[in-house]
Parts: sequence; structure tokens; C-alpha cells
Amino acid sequence: MDNLISLVNKIQRACTALGDHGEASALPTLWDSLPAIAVVGGQSSGKSSVLESVVGKDFLPRGSGIVTRRPLVLQLHKLDEGSREYAEFLHLPRKRFTDFAAVRKEIADETDRETGRSKQISSVPIHLSIYSPNVVNLTLIDLPGLTKVAVDGQPDSIVQDIENMVRSFIEKVHQRQYLLNFLQPNCLILAVSPANQDLATSDAVKISREVDPTGERTFGVLTKIDLMDKGTDASEILEGKAYRLKFPWVGVVNRSQADINKNVDMIAARRREREYFATTPEYKHLANRMGSEHLAKMLSKSLINKTIAELEAELSRLGKPIATDAGGKLYSIMEICRLFDQIYKEHLDGVRPGGEKVYNVFDNQLPAALKRLQFDKQLAMENIRKLITEADGYQPHLIAPEQGYRRLIESSLVTIRGPAEAAVEAVHSILKELVQKAILETLELRQYPGLRVELTNAAAESLGRMKEESKKATLKLVDMECSYLTVDFFRKLPQDIDKGGNPTHSIFDRYNDSYLRRIGSTVLSYVNMVCATLRNSIPKSIVYCQVREAKRSLLDHFFAELGKMEQKQLSQLLNEDPAVMQRRSDLAKRLELYRSAQAEIDAVAWAK
Repeated sequence: MDNLISLVNKIQRACTALGDHGEASALPTLWDSLPAIAVVGGQSSGKSSVLESVVGKDFLPRGSGIVTRRPLVLQLHKLDEGSREYAEFLHLPRKRFTDFAAVRKEIADETDRETGRSKQISSVPIHLSIYSPNVVNLTLIDLPGLTKVAVDGQPDSIVQDIENMVRSFIEKVHQRQYLLNFLQPNCLILAVSPANQDLATSDAVKISREVDPTGERTFGVLTKIDLMDKGTDASEILEGKAYRLKFPWVGVVNRSQADINKNVDMIAARRREREYFATTPEYKHLANRMGSEHLAKMLSKSLINKTIAELEAELSRLGKPIATDAGGKLYSIMEICRLFDQIYKEHLDGVRPGGEKVYNVFDNQLPAALKRLQFDKQLAMENIRKLITEADGYQPHLIAPEQGYRRLIESSLVTIRGPAEAAVEAVHSILKELVQKAILETLELRQYPGLRVELTNAAAESLGRMKEESKKATLKLVDMECSYLTVDFFRKLPQDIDKGGNPTHSIFDRYNDSYLRRIGSTVLSYVNMVCATLRNSIPKSIVYCQVREAKRSLLDHFFAELGKMEQKQLSQLLNEDPAVMQRRSDLAKRLELYRSAQAEIDAVAWAK
């Protein structure tokens, strides 16, 4: 255990150097994360021996039957090197015990004071603090052993009473007030079961699975392996082939009663335990993860790794620290903007959702708007007659009403400007919506509200300029169709006398209904042809002027403005909350501490 104590001393020195003194803090402390261990097991399962092995101290009462009749909450406090070790009880605050045999006697006496010299139990815990240079700041809980039957002098309810008491300590690890703040939130459950009994009936395994169904904080410990019947072994359990837990079972060999009577110390006991696993054929292939030393190391490492993951996750959420110089600030801003721009492009390119809405405008919204124009109503008989006669003026047309055709076509085509402009606006709205999505999905922007606002405004202004250019280009397509008609369309029309091509008709014949219907039909065919063309060309114009430009140059203007900014202006964009900056710094220091502790645990070499 000397090397384990040396390891702990290194961790304590790192704590002091990095300002982790174990006091109340919003940050997790290494003191809190070193394991608080609740030992659960049946009577005479060897749980108290396991607890003493992990602690490295011989201080608990022993005997047959129910020995632990009250919960013992043990707090270990690290003292400076060279300090004299001592123990204190909460019920005797001004009395120091330097003899641990006296500590064992006081535990038994205080139990009797509460329960009497009977076999009754009490849920009132005994609080013991041990101060020593050779311990780690740790909370340990020894609980009464689970039993199946009451013995003489015990009430029939004692079986359920003990189970209820054990549950109250291990079921809700956040009930700190129940233990006067002595319980840590990282309480581990050591489910202790003797190897020379059937694990299928293990009370420790049963209650642990009930309160910790996922097994996140339960460790199985198999005791009395050396006392199994000849010809039997626990290799299948220790190998994980039977009675599997989330964490592998750890086998231990405790001191025998003869060893205890002879005052065999912990170091000698650990040496004999190592020799047993190393030389026993059934277990020698598992020796590197068996024994009390491995158990202590595993407990410490598991909780430290858990806290490292939590610290890394929060640091990732808080983001990187801000550079102090202007160049560093500008680089940070540019990097964040590039991340945003990449996410925005992914939305448009289909890597992320949202870009498909643009196609929906072209495939559904624009065609539906064009259909709603209802050109046939625009070309009603009275409207055709009115425009044709007005176009003729004082001189009726001689062969075909060309000016009338132009006016009818122009008056119909000009209505396409509305749907074209609406398509531009619809795509603009989608592009703005995707900006908001990309802003929210750029995690780095969460810590800089000033930059987030400026980036949102810059993107909106850029999209606004693109929208105006797109509107101009798209409406020009409509205007071009109005300004120049496709001559070949009209040349292909039949010109026989029945279709209005005979110049000998009287002026009045040329304005009859049949003649006007023919003109209306011709104009409608031409307008529908142009409409089909624009249905394809308007999306091309919008994509070219808006979508393509948004992908290419959404932040170009903003980047140009950034290059002109002084350091003070750049700092305003990175106006992070000082409390967040301080927490990031604290978390980074604390993470350094935990990684150091993790490395020390990985490298520890146990005393031989």
C-alpha cells in the first residue's frame, strides 16, 4: 500500500498547486471525485475486510453474527507529511484517538449506546474522521450486512429494516443532507459476495441491480475465493462468463481470522494475496486484475475518467479561449465565420436539410402562381375587341392587327412579373431562414453574442443585395419577352381567308366574334409558349443571382470590413462574458489536474 499512498500524495500535491483544496465549489474537485464507497453484502460476506483493505487500515469491529449494527460513515482527511495521525468521532468532537484499537472499541461502544447490548440495529450513522498523512481524502460507508432471517433477540422485521437502511444510502446518492453532507455524489456500490456461496442468491447483487439497473456505479467483489470447496473455482465468474456485471468482477483474498489474531499487517496480507492469484492455476491468467490493490486502483481510475469526460464536454461547449492580440482576434473571428459559412453551404448542398425548399419554389410555387394568372380571362372577347380597336386608331388594320397582337401579348406577359418577383422573394426568405439555422448550428457563435449579431446582420445585408440583383435580372427576362416577339411562331400560323387573312373583308367583318376569337386563341397560344419558357429560365436566373452568389460570396463584404477594424472593434465582437472566461480557465486547470492523476494511476507500481 506504500506505493498507493505515494500516488495519493502526488495527487494531493497537484491539488494544492492547482488550487483544488476540496472546498465548496461550482467545479468538481478531485477530492469529491476520489471514490466514496458504500460496501453492500450479506452478513459474514467479508465486506468489512474489503473495506479495510481498500482503506489500508485495521479499525473495524469483528465477530460473528451482526457486527455492523449501525452505518459507519468514515471520512479520511489528508494531513501534511510528518503530522501525527489521529481519529475523531462526531459524538466526541474534542477527543482525539491515536490508538486505532481504541477506535475499534469506541465504534462498538457507540453502537451499544444507541441499540443497547442487543442485536438490534439503528439507522443513525456513526461519523468517524481519520486524519493522517497516509490517507486520501475519501468517504467510506460500512453498512449492516443483509440477512434473510432474524435470529434470537431480533424482531421479525429486521430483514426488511436492514434492506431499507441499505437502500437509503445507495439508492439516491444525492441525499447529502441525510448524512450531514458527508456523502459524496460519486458514491460507488461494492457488491460483496462470498465465492463459497451461490451467487444466484446473493443479496448484494440483487439489491445493487435494483437501485443501479444500468450498473454505472456497481462493482462486484468476490471474497473468500481461497475458501471454496476443493475441486471448485470462481474462474467463470471472474472471466465474465457467468453472472456478468458491467464492470468485471474482482476477486480478493482477505486476511483470515488467524492472520488478524496474529496482527498480520496489510502489506504482508497484500503480498500473500498477490502470490495466491499468481500461483493458483485457475486464476494466474487473471492475476493482473485481481486483488484489493487492483480494486483500489480501479475505483479511483473509474471516477477520475468519468470526471475527465465531463470536464472535456463542458470545455468543448464553452469553446476555445480568446486571443489577446488583434491578429489572433481577427483569425478567431475568421475561423468562426468560415465554420458558419461551411454549415450554410451544407444546407444549400443537401448535406443538411433546408436547401430542398428552394427547389420546391421552382417546382410548385412558381408553376402554381403562373396558372393562377388565367390568361384566358385576360383575353376575354370584350378586352380583345377593346385593345384591337384602340390599336387600330383611325386607320383599321389592312391584313392582320399587328399592333393589336402586340398590345394583347404585352398586357398578358406583364402579369408574369408578379409570380417572378414572388419567386425571388420566396427564395430570399429561405436563404435568410438557412442563415438562422446555420447561426444556431455554429456552436462557436454561442459564446460571442456580439459576433453572432454582426454576422447575422452582415449575411442579411448580403442576401438583400443579391435579392435586388436577382429581381432585376428575373424581371428583365419577362421584359425581354415583351419587347421582342418570336416571329417564327406567327409565320407558322395558317393565313387562309377563313382565318382573317383576306383584305377584302369590310371593317365591320374584321371585328366580328369569330375573327376576335381567332386572335384571342393565337395570343393565348403564344403567351403559354412564353410562359413555359419563363418557367424554366426564371429559376436559372434566381439560382445564378441568389443561391450561387450566397454560396460564393455571402460574407465577402463582411470580411472586407473586418480587415479595416481596430483591435477595440474586434474585441467588441468577441465580447465574451467574463464569468465564462473564468470558468473556462478554471476548467482547464482542473482538467490538467485530473489528467495528471489519471497518468499517475496508470503508472502506479504496487509494493511487492
